[in-house]
Amino acid sequence: MTELDVQGLQRRLVEFAAAREWEPYHTPKNLAAALSVEASELLEIFQWLTPERSARVMEDPEAAHRVRDEVADVLAYLLQFCDVLGIDALTALSEKIDRNELRFPPAPPSSPPSPSTSD
Repeated sequence: MTELDVQGLQRRLVEFAAAREWEPYHTPKNLAAALSVEASELLEIFQWLTPERSARVMEDPEAAHRVRDEVADVLAYLLQFCDVLGIDALTALSEKIDRNELRFPPAPPSSPPSPSTSD
């Protein structure tokens, strides 16, 4: 059975790279570069789409397949990057959300419109 948790997926990626003797190439610099390239490949799918068409991209089976593949590539390189540097991705994300909640408080509730007095 395949593990679908972050640590399980990171372990599979480490084992995959080790079996192919790719560890020497998985430096933070190389993984960051690969992550950027894969994110750019994801962007390329949407490059010339209108906002409306981009919202419906998953309706086209071929485009949906490409999007899923690029998302997988981005996530794979991000998880490998985090593994090499000892970053817990979920903790990092949670801490960032905490900071953003302080930096960007919710908007105050909108006031209801005032009744018009010029009838």
